[in-house]
Amino acid sequence: MNLQETLKERWYLYQFSSEDIFKKLESWGENFYVGFDPTADSLHMGNFIGFMTAVQLMLRWNKYFALVWWATGMIGDPGGKDAERSFLDIETLNNNVLSIQTQIGWIIARLEQQTKTKLSFEMVNNLDFYEGVSYLDFLREVGKYHTVNQMIAKDSVKKRIEDPEKSISYTEFSYMLLQGFDYYYLHKNKWVNLQMWGQDQWGNLVTGIELIRKKTEDEVYCFTWPLITDATWKKFGKSEGNALFLDRRKTTPYAIYQYFVNSHDEDIERYLKLLTLLPLDLINEILKEHSVSPEKRIAQKKLAYEVVAIIHWEKDAKISEKISDFLFGESDKLHLLKWLSEDEFEVFFESIGGCEYSEQNLFWLFVESGLEGSNSTARQTLQNGGMFVNEIQIIDGKYDISEDFIDGKFLLLRKGKKNYKIVLKR
Repeated sequence: MNLQETLKERWYLYQFSSEDIFKKLESWGENFYVGFDPTADSLHMGNFIGFMTAVQLMLRWNKYFALVWWATGMIGDPGGKDAERSFLDIETLNNNVLSIQTQIGWIIARLEQQTKTKLSFEMVNNLDFYEGVSYLDFLREVGKYHTVNQMIAKDSVKKRIEDPEKSISYTEFSYMLLQGFDYYYLHKNKWVNLQMWGQDQWGNLVTGIELIRKKTEDEVYCFTWPLITDATWKKFGKSEGNALFLDRRKTTPYAIYQYFVNSHDEDIERYLKLLTLLPLDLINEILKEHSVSPEKRIAQKKLAYEVVAIIHWEKDAKISEKISDFLFGESDKLHLLKWLSEDEFEVFFESIGGCEYSEQNLFWLFVESGLEGSNSTARQTLQNGGMFVNEIQIIDGKYDISEDFIDGKFLLLRKGKKNYKIVLKR
């Protein structure tokens, strides 16, 4: 397949300004950019789709300019929103930008190891673009090239104007001009000829193309990827309440793994193509094997492993796989825990949860571990036969657990069939 066919087959391509850009990208050495709003101190899975689109181009020897929109982050993108975003303070913005840049750098470094390919990229912050640019300069150099008629016709603005319950401030209204200037600046100073973003940003992307054409007569390009939703029609993102952050402090590797293990069958082909670097022929083999025994979730497990390995490390993918097998498989739980390394055990404790031991009685141990809400509910669980310590059913509320620590280090608590917690003895 050529690049255009590959992007389409892997669900990265929704619309584009001209097919000419794909010929240029095939020839290597083209500069392109994808931007991220620093609304949080971590990218999330919705951003990751854009990042993986950039990876496809980097693997074809094109250079990626990873732009973090500090300046536009001061304003907020009106696209997809019913009301104006809250402004972030300078300290928060600085922290978010640094965190996102560090995150992108680490993921690209891991991908270089995994693909054994040197990927060309450069971090850019659009705060630098506006140094020495006054408000009057901006109106003369950017504002004069765009009519209000064009701007209010953009979907992101039009929806807010037509609904009397919603409104748009001049601040957000000007967002597309800033994004257009970003493209102009990168084209003029970094020879960037392509901007990519999700399909809801098409209007903003075209604004940049129009500005560059009017000011320089140069031909530049854009394309978008489709907004990805799951089987319940929810897209990946913070506003949908289902955000999977790429920062392990916000979303653990295991939480990402488990999310994709639970993917619906109708989503799995798209996710394998979008979120992994597995070759298309291998993906087809995985899907074929999966179709024979879908209850084994072969495709979901492969997807989950690959996504975690890219975002974090392969060791995180392996330990996430072990945790999932521990919680939902038929493995010997105690045997598995006993043979974990110290680092792996800490990850287990972090992912499964629990508490540290300080001579609590049996019921309070279940409460403090998070398995029970109170002493009384713990007693009820005991009476119903659902309380287990080290996989042994407990029938006596006065049972002394102080001598039951495995290797003197931990207890395994279970409520019912599948609810586990670990108790550590430091």
